[in-house]
Amino acid sequence: MSLLSLIFALLLEQLHPLALRRNLHAALGRYVDFFHRYLHAGHLKHGRIAWLVVILLPLIGTVSLYWLMYWVHPVFALLFNVLVLYFTLGFRQFIRSYTDIHQALRDNDLDKARNLLSAWRASSCHELKHEEVARVTIEEGLLAAHRYLFGVITWFVVSMFLGLGPAGAVLYRMAHFIDQLWDHEDPGDLGVFARQAYRWVEWLSMRVTAMIFAIVGDFEDTLYCWRTQSQNWPDPVAGVVLASAAGAIGVRLGLPILQAGLPQDRPELGIGEDADVDFMQSTVGLVWRALVFWFALLLLFGLATLVKF
Repeated sequence: MSLLSLIFALLLEQLHPLALRRNLHAALGRYVDFFHRYLHAGHLKHGRIAWLVVILLPLIGTVSLYWLMYWVHPVFALLFNVLVLYFTLGFRQFIRSYTDIHQALRDNDLDKARNLLSAWRASSCHELKHEEVARVTIEEGLLAAHRYLFGVITWFVVSMFLGLGPAGAVLYRMAHFIDQLWDHEDPGDLGVFARQAYRWVEWLSMRVTAMIFAIVGDFEDTLYCWRTQSQNWPDPVAGVVLASAAGAIGVRLGLPILQAGLPQDRPELGIGEDADVDFMQSTVGLVWRALVFWFALLLLFGLATLVKF
């Protein structure tokens, strides 16, 4: 059921992209702010309670609906899985933004590529050179692929294995959403706690993504970059994903760039050649190989279950 749910959800997203994603995020924002306003009385422990309530309510609802659907008929449970994945994934969003920048660089339209990247990152990238635009786009694409595809898949598979239906996908998406929302609106202790909670959730998913990159890419270089470079990146989650991916395809990411007229010091990740437009295509290949690996893994699990019974 996990494999079919994932395939149908990805196909549905490709054929009919979620046009109301902004409205969905706005509704989620109001939902989170409601509990933040009424349960957070200025103390960190109240903020933690608010976080737990915000997370647990949709999780309990998801598990209950899944088993209700399964009790009616397994097909309804499958359709429910597809619906949840459809709302929690964002693979098409990654492909569209990444592909537009890639094509602009291939056409040597640097200004267009800068504008597209600036809109994607929500920060000015108009001072970046051609190769720097390619490098930063690769980084953004890899992080988007993890946050809106592989991280969701990891927790979806875990929750399905535990008999909790698609609750894992909801957990991952909600933890990421609250982290971004509270880090922006409440950068104090509560924002720090939301970031820590998200990193707890990511502890498993980022390692699974890195390991799959190693399997479908250069295994030794991936493990080397993961072990020796990931901790140098300011965000440990992004560091693991970027370092492992850079090692998998043999490209150098990170490195200083000029932003807002000032040099932004960034550690080097990966080994091999400098990033360019060709490596943008290599990155797409890595993401697709990792996705196919997930398909193969879920197929093997499904066959093993059939043989067992």
